[in-house]
Amino acid sequence: MNQGKFVFSQVIEFIPRYRFDKLVKQYKGDWHVKNLTSYNHLLHLLFGQLTGCDSLRDICLCLEAHSKILYHLGFRNTVNHTSLSRANESRDYRIFEGLGFYLIGLVRPMYSKVQLSDITIDNVIYALDSTTISTSIKLAAWALGKYSKGAVKMHTLLDLRGSIPTNIHITDGKWHDSNELDMLTPEPFAFYVMDKAYVDFKALFKFHQSQAFWVSRPKENMKFTTIEQLAIPDTTPSIIEDSRIRVTGYKSCKLYPEDMRFVRVYDP
Repeated sequence: MNQGKFVFSQVIEFIPRYRFDKLVKQYKGDWHVKNLTSYNHLLHLLFGQLTGCDSLRDICLCLEAHSKILYHLGFRNTVNHTSLSRANESRDYRIFEGLGFYLIGLVRPMYSKVQLSDITIDNVIYALDSTTISTSIKLAAWALGKYSKGAVKMHTLLDLRGSIPTNIHITDGKWHDSNELDMLTPEPFAFYVMDKAYVDFKALFKFHQSQAFWVSRPKENMKFTTIEQLAIPDTTPSIIEDSRIRVTGYKSCKLYPEDMRFVRVYDP
């Protein structure tokens, strides 16, 4: 625990208190608060994240078990899981969102020149994916998933240079992945890498028109015709085909009326 205390103390030193206190004041985060201040609330959540706690109860029990060193961890006091749950429900989320955006703005430039393995381009490269999280339909009636079960989806846009999340969007479990493309503003000359669940030609054509690049696997039923076969360098024997294609499906050709790059790769 001494080592964990040392790491946690180092992490919270990076929290810009002036900026955080400014957000608390802006959104009245500590208005009529007696026990759990916004900063103490933040420490509880960070502690739970860094120690891998599975619930609010776990966070409170773990902190209670180490009550003698709480002062050295930065905690003024701890609360029970009921008070922590009430704070999560009532405190304005924009306090923590604002802090997150501020920290992302500080960190991203530090990794902007980092070279990725086997990647020779300098463009910004994003990975887009979602994670489904089961939840109680009784506690979160809005979070509908499949088969009448409760679930939420966390859609994350990750900057691969530094593995920094630049956008996180939480929806109910029935929200289709491809709908997330409509929520994003394409960044010119950036690459967006995603799986085939995101293939929506209408949305992807907007990315193309914004001069952004997208990379995905084709769906099995995609119909297309080859426009031109491109030369394959001898230094890349894993590439079987490199060509320009155009989709030919009745709806697809209207939604995406321009050529695409089609690359077929052999992975032993």
